[in-house]
Amino acid sequence: MLGSVLLQAAGAAHESFLQFLGENLELFLTYTGVYNATPGHIIMILVGLLFIFLAIKYEFEPMLLIPIGFGILIGNIPFKDAGLQVGIYEQGSVLNILYQGVTSGWYPPLIFLGIGAMTDFSALISNPKLMLIGAAAQFGIFGAYIIALQMGFEPNQAGAIGIIGGADGPTAIFLSSKLAPNLMGAIAVSAYSYMALVPIIQPPFMRLLTTKKERLIRMKPPRAVSSTEKIVFPIVGLLLTCFLVPSGLPLLGMLFFGNLLKESGVTRRLAETARGPLIDTITILLGITVGASTQATQFLTLNSIKIFGLGALSFVIATCAGILFVKFFNLFLKEGNKINPLIGNSGVSAVPDSARISQNVGLEYDPTNYLLMHAMGPNVAGVIGSAVAAGILLGFLA
Repeated sequence: MLGSVLLQAAGAAHESFLQFLGENLELFLTYTGVYNATPGHIIMILVGLLFIFLAIKYEFEPMLLIPIGFGILIGNIPFKDAGLQVGIYEQGSVLNILYQGVTSGWYPPLIFLGIGAMTDFSALISNPKLMLIGAAAQFGIFGAYIIALQMGFEPNQAGAIGIIGGADGPTAIFLSSKLAPNLMGAIAVSAYSYMALVPIIQPPFMRLLTTKKERLIRMKPPRAVSSTEKIVFPIVGLLLTCFLVPSGLPLLGMLFFGNLLKESGVTRRLAETARGPLIDTITILLGITVGASTQATQFLTLNSIKIFGLGALSFVIATCAGILFVKFFNLFLKEGNKINPLIGNSGVSAVPDSARISQNVGLEYDPTNYLLMHAMGPNVAGVIGSAVAAGILLGFLA
């Protein structure tokens, strides 16, 4: 009798345990990524894998695409919205705290500090007229701005989208954080994507818009630049640009400050820190958080598709504007002083990739015609130009 009772109790306990286990297992499954996955998450994970593949296989901007690509994977791990504070958009989460460097706009100026500390402005100082090419390439920004307005975007959104044409990721992030925070993920990923695709996008337009004779133009070697000129340049550059466009101060101020650290000759440790550990650290944080901000629910929208299309268009316009400006400018230059229009593409701010493309395409037609040093002039001018353009847009639209 007692044995029967014990057996019944054991059976009931076993059944209760199985029920408890089943209920908790079912509850656990509702928290898994498999349960919460949507087609959008899968699409974005594939995009992240594509970025990583392009970075490793073809070395397309690996310092940017690997952090962004892995960030996309992190941001698109599906989870149940149960106050777990793991997502980048959940207040108080670790990712959200790191992302505040993007939304508050303080990662980009630190990136510019590092860029200034690693940039040699000698090519631009030795031939100041190359600054005009960098200015002409910014037409892509304002061209895309006008087109975005026609497509129905608000003026502030159109300004943030247009800056993609400068091919300057930090500037795009900085401006979109001020003008269109809700579009920042799409704008940032678009800007960095087209920076990585410079070797694919630019050469066809360079060949299309130039003749064989123009591609063979040889430019005079740049003159030697004194250390005094290099020291004076960032100071004069800061005063000229920021008195003209004060709203560009966060970017331009840090760019020229970093360059002064490099050229002064007495702050070598600070310059090495700015162009080494500091910029590397900020690049990692910026890349991983920008990538993680592309959660499928926030990112896969019609506006994101439009932004990618406008970004490509603005980049093409900027490339073509730089090349066509050189061709026009050559009409007023004497024979022997003409500029090879193949360096017109380098007016965008993708340093030094655009300058390398000028060099590579030029060598295809004349293996002894080295354009790299000439192309670096408009290339670094493009960095300044995109920051000035951002300051103009910010001043008008903020």
